[in-house]
Amino acid sequence: MKLIGLESPDRTTFVADRISETEARVIAELREFWSDAAGHIAAAGDAADHKAAGEIVSIADYRVVPPVLPEARVICIGLNYRAHHAEGSFKDQAFPEHPTLFARWTRSLSVDGAEIPVPANERGLDWEGEIVAYVGDTLADASDDEAQAAIVGYSTFNDVTSRIAQKLTSQWILGKNGDNSGPLGPLVPASEVGDLSDGLRVRTRVNGETVQDGNTADIVYSPASTLALISRTFTLLPGDLLATGTPEGVGYTRQPEWLLHPGDIVEVEVDRLGSLRNRITARAN
Repeated sequence: MKLIGLESPDRTTFVADRISETEARVIAELREFWSDAAGHIAAAGDAADHKAAGEIVSIADYRVVPPVLPEARVICIGLNYRAHHAEGSFKDQAFPEHPTLFARWTRSLSVDGAEIPVPANERGLDWEGEIVAYVGDTLADASDDEAQAAIVGYSTFNDVTSRIAQKLTSQWILGKNGDNSGPLGPLVPASEVGDLSDGLRVRTRVNGETVQDGNTADIVYSPASTLALISRTFTLLPGDLLATGTPEGVGYTRQPEWLLHPGDIVEVEVDRLGSLRNRITARAN
């Protein structure tokens, strides 16, 4: 099952299961879906329940959007793969007790095929192939087990980064919220993915050349433990997202530096989740 968002001409957004490159089966309106994501996924996956089978529509009649609520929190873990930590400017520092967290806004999110513009003050953009976890239940003061049970699905993600903006201040938010800089793949139910600790391969390619080839077995802070930690400060709600970090191989650490420029194609592929493909463009005036 690969769940995408479809925005109709009247701006209503639906969550639908992409059953082919051209067609999708509607599951529910966006807010209705997130009111009981696990229930809707279970019903849609029950082939014997014909009442759960929604209308099949042509994807071309809609605008494909992330299946994400506008008010959702997008929380990101920085430096979460051991090998990525070792390649950057933090390599001489020990891993802290708690993960480094920063935020994206939903306005920065996009989808497979979307163009990503290079901001005017950047030398280029950097790739960060990742996995996003979706929260399906309310979490407050949660245990790790409760947080794990609340993860309803995962997506391939590219945390495309404006490095100059990121390094202007000690906080990373500016460099992590460029226009269209967070493409998301379809949401794949957690039951089809399994535990990230079992090891999923995460690969990134630029113009067909592999630049990242990591594995989630290298993750330091698990999605469950991170969500549990967050829930002790603020309540997580259905539809919130957690970006789980990137493996080694980013562009700014290379000698010479290698960044994305207009015309480049960047792809992220994750086992069991599928691929993202996006073109880099110049920013329109």
